[in-house]
Amino acid sequence: MTDAVRPTPASVWAEMREGNERFVTGAPRHPRQDVDRRAELAHTQTPRAALFGCSDSRLAAEIIFDQGLGDLFVVRNAGQVASDSAIASLEYAVAVLDVSVIIVLAHDECGAVRAAIDSTAIDSPELPPHIWRLIAKIVPAARTVLRASDAIDPRSLDAEDVGIEHLGNTIEDVLASSRLISDAVADGRLAIVGANYRLSEGRAIPHVMVGLDA
Repeated sequence: MTDAVRPTPASVWAEMREGNERFVTGAPRHPRQDVDRRAELAHTQTPRAALFGCSDSRLAAEIIFDQGLGDLFVVRNAGQVASDSAIASLEYAVAVLDVSVIIVLAHDECGAVRAAIDSTAIDSPELPPHIWRLIAKIVPAARTVLRASDAIDPRSLDAEDVGIEHLGNTIEDVLASSRLISDAVADGRLAIVGANYRLSEGRAIPHVMVGLDA
C-alpha cells in the first residue's frame, strides 16, 4: 500500500463506524464478498485495519463492521489477552500489511472476563492451567473494579465494567510490549481504538482512542 493511496487512520475508523451502524440498523451492504473480490485477493492482501478481539462466536468481525474479504486482518483469543502471539500478529499487520488502525474489541457477557472475576473469590475452584494462564491477565482489571466498588464478593461485579477496564489494560500492554506499534502511533501512521461491543445492540462503542481524536 503506497502513501499516495494509503487511507488515514481517521478515514478507516470512520468507515468502520459506518459499517457497524449499517449492521446495527439491519441494513448491511455485504461489500467486497463476491467472486471477483475472491479472485482479486488470491495472491495479495491490503487490509485497512487489524482487529484484535475475543474469540467469542458472537463477535464475527467482518459481519459486525459490514466489511468484506481482505478488509480486516483479524487476531482473536479468549478475552482479547495481549499474548506474545497476538502482539506478533499485530506487528505483522502494522509492519508488513501497513494497516492504519488497530481495533481492540471487547464485549459484554464475556466468559473469559467472568472466569477471571470468579477466580478472585477465596473459594473459587482450581482452573485448568492453560485457561488460568490466559485469564490471569484479566484478573488485575477485576481487582481494580473491586477496589473501586462497595462489593465484598467479587462475583457480584458487573463483567462489562471489568471488561472495559481490561480493554484499557490490553491496549497499554500492546503499546508497552511493542516498540514497532508504539512508534507507528507516534509517527501518526497508526491509531488504536478500544471499543466495547454490546451483544444485544450490535454496536461497538469506543472507549479508548490512541492517536485519533474522538
